[in-house]
Amino acid sequence: MTMAVPVDPLIPLLLDAANKYHLKVCFHIEPYKERNTANLRKYLAYIMTRYGNHPAFYRRQVGGVGRALPVYYIYDSYLVPAEDWALLLRGTSSVRHTELDAVFIGLLVESRHQAEILSSGFDGFYTYFASSGFTYGSTPHNWQALASFAAGNHLLFVPSVGPGYVDTAVRPWNGRSTRPREEGAYYERSWQAAVEVHPPVISVTSFNEWHEGTQIESASSQTAHGERNYLSYLPHQPDRYLKLTNKWIGLYRKLCNTSSRSLH
Repeated sequence: MTMAVPVDPLIPLLLDAANKYHLKVCFHIEPYKERNTANLRKYLAYIMTRYGNHPAFYRRQVGGVGRALPVYYIYDSYLVPAEDWALLLRGTSSVRHTELDAVFIGLLVESRHQAEILSSGFDGFYTYFASSGFTYGSTPHNWQALASFAAGNHLLFVPSVGPGYVDTAVRPWNGRSTRPREEGAYYERSWQAAVEVHPPVISVTSFNEWHEGTQIESASSQTAHGERNYLSYLPHQPDRYLKLTNKWIGLYRKLCNTSSRSLH
């Protein structure tokens, strides 16, 4: 469940829709009540049993001609101690080389999380937040150092790009984290910074996280009703950010082809 809404009945619909448009879906596992590695192992088994055979269930090739493994992004992974993650991700009693093995991507917020990611046994890390400077991880100036750390430890570095940020409708005290869209210029700088460090994967925050003002889905301006107002895409068209995303994916693909990488 998420935000008190049962999502289990919706996942097959999402997978079917993704498959129709030749897209893939992976799971972003957020904190839930009493989350720990023991019950997460059970949920991983459930995910694999219920959804693992769907053609839209995303898998990533590991080790050249090795197995294609599922990918899980673990939000706020630092809330679980590194030694607990190690039980799930390292050693003889872990999920490694079992039917539950996967590519596990932890969240890096602070610089110190680099050591925790490594000792936990994660396969990589992402930065998530679309507010530049809000955290160490979400600061593009730090991405080259993070990319070097990842490469030196055989980890995937996944910088997260975003179109801007404003969450004061739900967090009135957090105005300092607001980042204006600048008619798309902020988004393009974010993409540019990510592409420049040649990462194996780039994530986008977000497609439709409206309450944090990070959405890129098509939207047109309307007269505001109620308590929440959202920043307009004007003077641009409703698909402004989808077009920018497509532009930068194209540039990233060219880079990947040049450097013999692949886009996932």
